[in-house]
Amino acid sequence: MCSGKTTLGKRLSEKLGWAFIDVDEEIQKLEKMSIPEIFEKMGEAYFRKLELELLKDLSQKERVVISTGGGLGANQEAMDFMKSKGLVIWLRIDFETFLKRCGDDPSRPLLRKKREELLSLFEERSKTYTQAHLVLDGRNDAKELLGSIMLVLQNSFL
Repeated sequence: MCSGKTTLGKRLSEKLGWAFIDVDEEIQKLEKMSIPEIFEKMGEAYFRKLELELLKDLSQKERVVISTGGGLGANQEAMDFMKSKGLVIWLRIDFETFLKRCGDDPSRPLLRKKREELLSLFEERSKTYTQAHLVLDGRNDAKELLGSIMLVLQNSFL
């Protein structure tokens, strides 16, 4: 959450000439509700199931950059699936940067948790994120991050 996935994903897709898809945005379109509304009315378990199903559907497309929500990347099944389909990148940020960037964003239901709970969730998710093919410092400049990703893509995936 708040690591810059959407911003960098859009730039990467432009550079590659590929489509960009944000899983959270797609879910909101499908459900015709915001993520907080989905959490409130349908529950987190429903949302998590929906995002995994959508990821699997979207991954059938070719030449796409997919930005996932923070919870999807922390799901071991989703991580294994994503790694089998393409390059998985973790834009790692520290907890304090996360708090600064996210602030009190009302569109993020998990931010309603207490600081200690957020830190625990942050640390727990990080364990799965470390399995990504590429781990980059999300505090770095977007241009630098994009250059690092392009280098890996050119050498391994394109």
